[in-house]
Amino acid sequence: MAFSAYFFIRTLLFISGITNAAQQQHPQSKSINLGSSLSPSKKPSSWKSSLGRFEFGFYQQDGGFSVGIWLVTFPDNTIVWTANRDDPPVSSNATLALTMDGKLILRTEEYESKTIAISSEPASSASMLDSGNFVLYNNQSNIIWSSFNFPTDTILGNQSLYAGNELFSRISETNSSTGRFRLNMQRDGNLVLYPTNTIDEYTEAYWFSNTVSQQQLHLYLNNTGRLLLVDNSTSIIEVLHSGSLSENIPMIQRLTLGHDGILRLYTHYLVSEVAYNSSVRWKVPEDFCDVKSFCGLNSYCTLYDDQPRCRCLPGTDFLDPNQMSSGCERNFVDERCKGMNISAEYNMTSMEKMTWYDYPYFRASITEEECRKSCLEDCECDVALYEESINDESGYCMKQKLPLKSARRDLKDSPSSKAYFKTGIRNITIGSDNNANLDPAKPQVRITSKKAIILILVMAVGFVTCSCAFLAFSGVFIIKYQVLKYEWLLENGSLGLTDESTLRSFSYNELKKATNGFKEELGKGSFGAVYKGTLYKGEKLVAVKRLEKMVTEGEREFRAEMHVIGRTHHKNLVRLLGYCAEDSKRLLVYEYMSNGSLADILFRGPERSLGWNERVRIALDVAKGILYLHDECEAPIIHYFGLAKLLMPDQTRTFTLIRGTRGYMAPEWSKNTPISLKADVFSYGVVLLEIVCCRRNMEIDPSKPEEIVLINWAYRCFIDGELNKLVRGEEVDRKTLENMIKVGLWCVQDEPALRPSMKSVVMMLEGITDISIPPCPTSS
Repeated sequence: MAFSAYFFIRTLLFISGITNAAQQQHPQSKSINLGSSLSPSKKPSSWKSSLGRFEFGFYQQDGGFSVGIWLVTFPDNTIVWTANRDDPPVSSNATLALTMDGKLILRTEEYESKTIAISSEPASSASMLDSGNFVLYNNQSNIIWSSFNFPTDTILGNQSLYAGNELFSRISETNSSTGRFRLNMQRDGNLVLYPTNTIDEYTEAYWFSNTVSQQQLHLYLNNTGRLLLVDNSTSIIEVLHSGSLSENIPMIQRLTLGHDGILRLYTHYLVSEVAYNSSVRWKVPEDFCDVKSFCGLNSYCTLYDDQPRCRCLPGTDFLDPNQMSSGCERNFVDERCKGMNISAEYNMTSMEKMTWYDYPYFRASITEEECRKSCLEDCECDVALYEESINDESGYCMKQKLPLKSARRDLKDSPSSKAYFKTGIRNITIGSDNNANLDPAKPQVRITSKKAIILILVMAVGFVTCSCAFLAFSGVFIIKYQVLKYEWLLENGSLGLTDESTLRSFSYNELKKATNGFKEELGKGSFGAVYKGTLYKGEKLVAVKRLEKMVTEGEREFRAEMHVIGRTHHKNLVRLLGYCAEDSKRLLVYEYMSNGSLADILFRGPERSLGWNERVRIALDVAKGILYLHDECEAPIIHYFGLAKLLMPDQTRTFTLIRGTRGYMAPEWSKNTPISLKADVFSYGVVLLEIVCCRRNMEIDPSKPEEIVLINWAYRCFIDGELNKLVRGEEVDRKTLENMIKVGLWCVQDEPALRPSMKSVVMMLEGITDISIPPCPTSS
């Protein structure tokens, strides 16, 4: 009975501490006055708490210094918080100051200043508390800024992680920059671990508390190591770790998301004034290989003596042999989907006890041999996973395309599964350290003679040298010829396009003069602004787009793309007339749209709105233009309204950085999954719904402080049978409206495999009236 009363009193004390601890100054904390400063090159370099357990100031990182908070431990201090963690380290000449006007400022040797703590009012003093919290006070001694409210990868005893906030791991033990994993205290009450570059979906998580609630929760760690999920009324919803009731030994609690993706709870026991023993009291997940993306793409995780190891999948090698988590890439040339006999060009390498979380594009109940053969003969298949069935003779076959994101191999356990990897027959390796990933039955050419290697290198250097000399002489000749030719054209006044299928190469000065110094801006895209210009003494209007983020593209790649785009001729496509590739400057010259853009007419008021029949015609014309790009040019549409990474004939998927406008990009871009022509279908579906409804996909409702997503709104209207909401007071063909909405919703499905082809979209819009397509919601 006495113990129950004691526990009840302790619970009330810790609950009240949740709200009061961050609001009260430690009675023995040291005050830091206005005008105080720190420097990494002289004393003081940090401000200490009253008991000396925590310090705030400069610490060494990557040859420089960063600003942060650390727990004094032996032999190395433990960093628990870092200011502006993704900024590069500063030099020893930097200064951290609490200025006389109440700001906490970091000044570098370049005389640049950066604010460390942004508060609602000027500070009158500061303090490093023994709880590990650095705070700023106003002149009424109230806390106006607290480091506890902005955690990085750690929370300490008596600190909370509130709903909607996250912890991000560091890159490594010695680098505090944002790493590859995050802990999200979701607003639905679930505490979830994700890889960093993922969306908040359960399919991307590798651990969760399973505490989905109707109310928001937050994570709280008390001073005895109890790790709790509590609601806004401080009621305990879930106990993640019970902690210890013993307070005989001074302890400091620390919950840290490690650079390896493991969430660990540490207890530091005070054994002297400057030294702490630490132990791991709790961690999730228990198994390193349960951490998604612990190993990079196309590699798998396995345990040796309970320690994780990353290995490349068969047919791949490490991108960086010195960084095993960097992922792997193919070590053979992929020649699939070109009409040859695929089974004659590839082998199937098997590995047992393999599993992964990636979703297959094909799943069927067939025999193991049928599964192996099906993948070998399928040009889209890179790997097949066969899982035996307990009740049936046939198991389940799942076919995948690379890359795999979360593969693992369980050597201790014995899952009844086998993976078949498609690998190239002809493969050349020189001194590879990744022999474990090669199929011993596969014929290979291995160069082991040092003399042969030296001879090859000498011949290669000689060939390169001769080639460079020849190219240099040729380049000088070509440049002189082009200069003379251009001067002749200037003298004769013949600067027009000589052939409609030929792209004109402009100089930068020509386009600067044509646009009057880039004076009249027509619009601005994700890769640069577009300006109005005139050529040929004002006789021809053009639109000049100045690319601002393409300077890293190679010269040959840029020109090759220009000529491919220049060959496109379609009545529904704006034609590219020419380009400029001078030094680092990249500009494109397009036909000028004298009537303005479609967006101008759709979204700029009812006085300029298009009629229903005109919108139907435009929707079909846009679809035909995209189909032309797909079928005739074998190229994807330009998602970001600039240069695209055009697909070569031997490519069916492309992986690039996300390029595009929010609301128009397919979910594949944000999910780090393969990008195909089906991404164009998604983008077209968004545009189709905009044309039908005369509304932007992403817009703010003036009556509500929230964003309206057209896709979701159209879906709800369709399901509720309220199609009249989709148009603004116009007489429309209801059957045509219903069919076009169905097509649009089909196009914007999350799963690319479920979307129609562009050819199917054109056929449906050209006259098919009975479209039995079940509309589905989208997360976009």
